[in-house]
Amino acid sequence: MSTQLKAVGARTEALRSATVYAILIAISSVHLMNDMMQSVVTALFPVLKDSLSLSLSQIGWIAFTLNMTSSVMQPVVGLISDKRPSPWMLPVGMFSSMIGMAGLAVAPNFYLLLLAVVFVGLGSAVFHPEGSRVVHLAAGNRRAFSQSIYQVGGNFGHMLGPLMTMAIFIPLGQKGAAWGMALAATAIIILMKVVPWYKESLAAHDGKLKKKAAGAARPPLASKVVAMALGILVLIVFARSWYGAAIGNFYQFYVEETYGLSIKAAQVPLFLFLAAGVAGTFFGGMLADRIGRKKMMLISIVGAAPFALMLPHLPLEWVYPIIVLLGFILQSGFSVSVVYAQELMPGKVGTASGLITGLAFGMGGLGAVVLGYLADAHTLTYVMGLCSALPLLGLLAILLPKDRREAA
Repeated sequence: MSTQLKAVGARTEALRSATVYAILIAISSVHLMNDMMQSVVTALFPVLKDSLSLSLSQIGWIAFTLNMTSSVMQPVVGLISDKRPSPWMLPVGMFSSMIGMAGLAVAPNFYLLLLAVVFVGLGSAVFHPEGSRVVHLAAGNRRAFSQSIYQVGGNFGHMLGPLMTMAIFIPLGQKGAAWGMALAATAIIILMKVVPWYKESLAAHDGKLKKKAAGAARPPLASKVVAMALGILVLIVFARSWYGAAIGNFYQFYVEETYGLSIKAAQVPLFLFLAAGVAGTFFGGMLADRIGRKKMMLISIVGAAPFALMLPHLPLEWVYPIIVLLGFILQSGFSVSVVYAQELMPGKVGTASGLITGLAFGMGGLGAVVLGYLADAHTLTYVMGLCSALPLLGLLAILLPKDRREAA
């Protein structure tokens, strides 16, 4: 009898620690569509700049509105969902984004455009914490790798922004944003398959996960240590986000101005940066499960800083290979930082996700506003040179405590 009980226990533990790839791929695909809808906003910048006669500071305000709407709400949604997970919030978030896509296509002025962007941001804010909880439940014992699959979906969605500019928005103009409604509808259909699994997994595993976190063999870190570590982590992601805001929102205008590229040709280096970031996110998550989260974050920052510093000073032919290396290395630590935060805060998956992918990442929108005003007041060359030092702040990762895998 004891042998049978042990066998049952072993099978139960195997199922608990197994990675549910079908759910991971489904939620990652929804993440792709969610972030594609966000990318529609930035992909429209070259078109909107001309059609609505926007200044660079106004473009910065659009990026700020998108990021701040999602970033301020994500930790709030995370706190609520940690107390009461709500699977139904996933399709509701997508519906909000659908409204935003419709608004983007028809907005006749700057202020109505901002209102449409608010709906897109709210949809993203609702989706991300709940999406991260789905990933956490489906991850089994491969948390960093599973988080990388999820983040690859989002990064891939952002990567498509320049391609959308070239293929859709330059030929069709602002009205081309309406196709984003089809993305939202597709995402809702997929989520209708994910939500039942999510409900069952919460009922079967959420209590066990909380008990495991509360009764972990390793004692929890002191609250002061956790607060310090989270502060450093937020600062690192914040610096990466400001640098990402410089590249994602203004680098296309910089290469037009500096190298004389057309709007279409200017999308190529941006696309390369984002595409390399997708690959970096995936491989960074795989490597972090082997060498540790803190080491992976340090490798990402230390490796990316020299390329960021040299990028504004390169001839055009060197821009392409260097920006690929920069995107790959810089983004290899992003999904890892999310998992590290979740392991610092056991039992608070939504809060940790909201804090890192929401507040810290979204505060990059503030960078877009500041950088837009600096570009208008000075030059894009000045802004790019200034931002190139931002990845150096990632060296603060040396001060982070060791990984807390057992306590997650």
